[in-house]
Amino acid sequence: MHEVPETSGAFGAGEAGEPPEAYGTCAADTARGADGAPLTAGAARGGAWLRDARRARTLSLVTLAWLGAESLIGIAAGLRAHSVALIGWGVWSLVEALASLIVVWRFSGTRMRSADAEERARKAVAVSFWLLAPYLLVHVAHDLDAGHRAATSVLGIAVTAVSLVSMPLLGLAKRRLGARLHSAATAGEGTQNLMCALLAGGVLAGLALNGAGWWWADPAMAALLAAVAVREGLRTWRGHSCCH
Repeated sequence: MHEVPETSGAFGAGEAGEPPEAYGTCAADTARGADGAPLTAGAARGGAWLRDARRARTLSLVTLAWLGAESLIGIAAGLRAHSVALIGWGVWSLVEALASLIVVWRFSGTRMRSADAEERARKAVAVSFWLLAPYLLVHVAHDLDAGHRAATSVLGIAVTAVSLVSMPLLGLAKRRLGARLHSAATAGEGTQNLMCALLAGGVLAGLALNGAGWWWADPAMAALLAAVAVREGLRTWRGHSCCH
């Protein structure tokens, strides 16, 4: 097995011209460590992989701290404005926080080099996607049946605007790390961050449209969020996230 070049840059990118495939494919290798535990292909290669794994864990910890505040603010603002999309976005932040916890767990202690831990983490992240969809659909149905209409929320606009700027940076970094680590769990968490940014933009648009009388924009955005969550959960469960 050939040596992997040292990584460099803010997020551990490989040397100039080194493709992500140098770290291997998405499929886990069957190599075994000294204790007999299975290793992922990247883990078997030593220092460069371990540094990327630590970066992934650090980014997940940073994300976890922000998402805790983001979810509380988003849910509180959504309840005050009776915005199902804003509430759903706040709950989505909690789901993202769960994915961050899973990645921290996966890259801690003896699990760092374990292919079995990656498999469990990947499936757990996939399930975290699916937790959101039924909640959103039930909430949309309830609000439509009750005739509730969302109001504009200044607090909601502020917190979603911050997410719109910050989450793409975290999401792209994690997807690059996920590709190098062969970790669909890490890439899936990054995908959730990117979706959070897109959905923050959608919620912002929905809140603005609510003020213009387009009341249906809010529940429509919530339903779209549910559909995307189901799709990305399937992709992560199958291990596609780190390759695409």
